[in-house]
Amino acid sequence: AVQNVRGRGRVFMVMPSMLLVGRAKQQLLVMIWDGSAMKQAAGTLLFRFRGDSIEVLLVHPSGTYNRRAPWGIPKGELDEGEDPLDAARRETREEAGVEAGELFSLGHIDYTKSRKRVYCFAGRAPDDANPRCASWEVDRAEFVSIARARDLIHPEQSPFLDRLDAMLEST
Repeated sequence: AVQNVRGRGRVFMVMPSMLLVGRAKQQLLVMIWDGSAMKQAAGTLLFRFRGDSIEVLLVHPSGTYNRRAPWGIPKGELDEGEDPLDAARRETREEAGVEAGELFSLGHIDYTKSRKRVYCFAGRAPDDANPRCASWEVDRAEFVSIARARDLIHPEQSPFLDRLDAMLEST
């Protein structure tokens, strides 16, 4: 039978094979609450300078149901045991056909609805970068001005734009 496990205002449905007692139960619940049980994803925010402005690489998810969906950084879930930086490089190559060079961390954000943690790494786009839809997952891959990106990007990813701006201003 399914059992309810209560804690910190949340109720989790637990199958019999998952039933734990004492310390093991506490550890499982702490793991859920502290975010370590969140899905993990990683991506890049590649940028380039065009005149006096900065452009960033964004992708748009494909599918009719995503027609009005916000754009985002090329990103995807980590494979088992994969390092977030390696996953970010892989996803950028797989979604936008761009090979990222040197990257630095912009930290992470946590999606509030989907309980997903997204790590972001930024770096200058290669001079010959020519983004394309390299995967069925995206229907557009483009460099856009950072001002336009603020209008397009998923609201919960906008801190990455702020962090990139701050890092570029400090250098």
